[in-house]
Amino acid sequence: MATLLFRLRNVPDDEADEVRELLDQHQLSYYETSAGNWGISMPAIWLNNDADHEAARRLLDQYQHNRAQRMRSEYESARARGEAETQLQVLRREPLKAISLIVVIAIFLYLSTTAFF
Repeated sequence: MATLLFRLRNVPDDEADEVRELLDQHQLSYYETSAGNWGISMPAIWLNNDADHEAARRLLDQYQHNRAQRMRSEYESARARGEAETQLQVLRREPLKAISLIVVIAIFLYLSTTAFF
């Protein structure tokens, strides 16, 4: 029976490619499921053999630990060079998104507090 190994929803393409490459390198048999036409199914990587799950889980845990350290160090070095994107830059790049989030928060706060006044 197939075993779920790695969910692919909101995973960057480079990370998914690296996970596939890791499984291929260690000759672990797997298959993928997509989100489907409407995007409501679970995109994931599944192992074909239940017996491979423990070894694959160890490999994946080590990979994710190493990736987290690598991403953190890349961010810190970009931040030290002044190349990391700030919140203000994000707001300037996507003003409509920022304004709509502020409006939604204001509506939520209004609806939440009107019952008390």
